[in-house]
Amino acid sequence: MDEIWPRLERLLPRVQKPARYIGCEDGAQAPEPQPEQVGWLLVYPDTYEVGLPNQGLQILYEILNEHPLSWAERGYAPWSDLDQLMRQEGLPFFSVDTHRPASAFDIMAFNLSAELTYTNLLNCIDLAGIPLRTAHRSADTPLVLAGGHCTYNPEPLADFLDAVVLGDGEEVIAEITAVVHDFRSAGRTGGSRVDLHRALAAVPGVYVPSLYDVEWDGPAVRSVTPRYPGVPERVEKRTVADLADWPYPRRQLVPVTEVVHDRLNVEVFRGCTRGCRFCQAGMITRPVRERPVQQVRQMIADGLERTGYDEVALTSLSSADYSGIAEVVSETVRSASSGRPVSVSLPSLRVDAFTVGVAAEIGRARRTGLTFAPEAGTWRMRQVINKLISDEDFDGAVESAYASGWRRMKLYFLTGLPSETDEDTLGIAEMARRAVSIGRRHTKGASVTVSVGGFVPKPFTPFQWFGQNTVAELQRKIGLLRDDLRRAGGVQLKWHDPKATLAEGIVSRGDRRLGAVIEDVWRNGGVFQEWSECFDIDRWTAAMERHGLSIDWYAHRHRTEDEVLPWEHLSAGLHKDFLWQDWRDALDAVGLEDCRWTPCYDCGACTGYGIEHIVASAVPPAGGSQGTGMSRPVAVPVRLVPSGAGA
Repeated sequence: MDEIWPRLERLLPRVQKPARYIGCEDGAQAPEPQPEQVGWLLVYPDTYEVGLPNQGLQILYEILNEHPLSWAERGYAPWSDLDQLMRQEGLPFFSVDTHRPASAFDIMAFNLSAELTYTNLLNCIDLAGIPLRTAHRSADTPLVLAGGHCTYNPEPLADFLDAVVLGDGEEVIAEITAVVHDFRSAGRTGGSRVDLHRALAAVPGVYVPSLYDVEWDGPAVRSVTPRYPGVPERVEKRTVADLADWPYPRRQLVPVTEVVHDRLNVEVFRGCTRGCRFCQAGMITRPVRERPVQQVRQMIADGLERTGYDEVALTSLSSADYSGIAEVVSETVRSASSGRPVSVSLPSLRVDAFTVGVAAEIGRARRTGLTFAPEAGTWRMRQVINKLISDEDFDGAVESAYASGWRRMKLYFLTGLPSETDEDTLGIAEMARRAVSIGRRHTKGASVTVSVGGFVPKPFTPFQWFGQNTVAELQRKIGLLRDDLRRAGGVQLKWHDPKATLAEGIVSRGDRRLGAVIEDVWRNGGVFQEWSECFDIDRWTAAMERHGLSIDWYAHRHRTEDEVLPWEHLSAGLHKDFLWQDWRDALDAVGLEDCRWTPCYDCGACTGYGIEHIVASAVPPAGGSQGTGMSRPVAVPVRLVPSGAGA
């Protein structure tokens, strides 16, 4: 630590954004490790400004530093300018809190939220001086762990990760800490790393790739089986039953430089029962667990006072579905109105849950932009993807927003969805024009930004069997929209690069053979592949060719029901037959209502918990839509408890 900072400080005048590397944030911690404690270096494999707001990393950071057996610091991927200087000067990967080298920690743990950060993960491991592949590490080398949504298919990174955590991390990190502590304190650092791996595999929710053998059937996986007795054949995800027990982060980090999502973030619930078939997050985070309203209010009040922020984001997968949303928004706006104005934003805002009342309450404060995600341009397509938003829902929400004083909004859509036609694609343009037309009844400056992303099928969703559109087809569809909107006043069209969509698709449903491709891309300069100025599809296509792997086979072909998927030995809590039937329903354009106000679909997510969702008497309108939310049923949350533990 004493050696790194002076050497780093001399380099900072030579990089673009020195503030990325200095730490010193309000809320940052400077642990003083004790010999018996286990050290965690929590790494977000992207730049500081992207990684710092990540709530998952901040939550674990606080919990680990409160635990008597652990301490934790943070690290972020250095941008290419500092990366080059670090390699020239022999400076290792370091924490931003105290600038300790990675070698000073027992565990280097990555949060994986996007597949195109995988090459950054390899770069950070290499900068840390840790052997890239698990097989080349000794028992006293720091462990390399990963968690996050991408680890529901960790197979492309199997050769590089010692262990993977599936699901919520709040409880399991203490259990991992105990295993590593016992291993180290027993004086076994010179022993076999396999012993440590087997001990980790005994922790529920922890998957150790090196303890499993993969058998192949031509290009496909035949089976993935444990190598040793006692290693689970199937690893189940971890689920925190009651968010009230984990009111974190208590001290959200306040950065010293500009970051994305620079605001107070308060998680109001976890999980989603809407059942959007394209949405991996909504499937893997089931069941829904709400944070108590009083706790949310307290976290907002304490956070605003401590941080000085004037914007609070109520985060979840569908924030307007929170049963206490009206109360929380109203009180936040009202309590702040006597002092500085505070704006409230609701990320992942569903059109059919945005009520006139919520619009009015949010509108009382300083307005920021408003974002809706219809996802598809026609009712037929929205039935296919199970985003059951009618045209009436959409028009009503847009009307409520503009009538409450908004002047601009963003609309998010996907293209390349299963069974999508040109009529569905052009429906996106029609919805945008309609939104502007409604807005201009209230304000002449009404405008809409349409953002279109290419669809990538994800594991543990009903669309995991779908072969995604080719780059040429996605480009054609974007061209259709661009031409159709060329003369549309008030509409701006943005789109995600279809070539980046292809690279993401290659990896998202990949198997262990993709590890060599990811390493190839990294060794040929492919870092920060999430950034358009750094991305180059030629690196990916050349690597696939060099390793004899077919892009069409990994990305564009449809899977069959009997195919063994690379992640089938892992569990997100969902029954495979439920997902397959939902896939068949999608092809028939059959929508399923939110299970909070219908009989259980037996998806499997609530198995093992005593759960009772109490539904209000209001009934959603017929036709598969919940209207504008004015008479929408309200699911009253209850605490999840393991079966047999009492209700």
